[in-house]
Amino acid sequence: MCRGACAEVDSDTEAVAGKGFKLGCISCKKRSEVDGSATVDWYFRGRGETEFVHIYNYDDEGSIKSDHFEDRLDWSGSKRNKDIQDASIYLTNVTFNDSGTYRCFLNRLLTYDYYEYKTLISKEVHLTVVAKATRGTASIVSEVMMYVSIIGLQVWLLIEMIYCYRKISAAGEEALREAANAEYLAIASESKDNCAGVQVGD
Repeated sequence: MCRGACAEVDSDTEAVAGKGFKLGCISCKKRSEVDGSATVDWYFRGRGETEFVHIYNYDDEGSIKSDHFEDRLDWSGSKRNKDIQDASIYLTNVTFNDSGTYRCFLNRLLTYDYYEYKTLISKEVHLTVVAKATRGTASIVSEVMMYVSIIGLQVWLLIEMIYCYRKISAAGEEALREAANAEYLAIASESKDNCAGVQVGD
């Protein structure tokens, strides 16, 4: 029986107005062999506001709790499994009023042989909504480094080709010189033998 690995990855924090956005909330169990179940609650506090508002609940199925997010939130986490580790939700048609702090609460119940243990995990996403997607510094640096690596590799290959060509060319010239010398020595030796033969005949 195969089990998928779980990795706690932080949510993105920048959304584009009019697009969709995934609010990430992942909490991995420390021991996968322990049976568990969980319910999820999401809360939202807009910029300039002081109170959090309950916006979403998931317990076997999702339920939107705020009119501001009516028909715009959908479950994007673990499916067909009560042992929830991915509690992410998906927000459609993002607006500038969606900027703010989102808080995810994952209420987990772990079932052991002789007792049950309850845990409450909380994660926050500080969302900023922009009109147009911006490229982060890390992305720009990565692209620059990629081009530098490609150019450096091409230069290195060119140097290697020139070196190999010169080495092969030098070896070829040396072989030609050796062949010419061998041929010259053979001719000289043959001429010497012929001269010796003529002297003997006389």
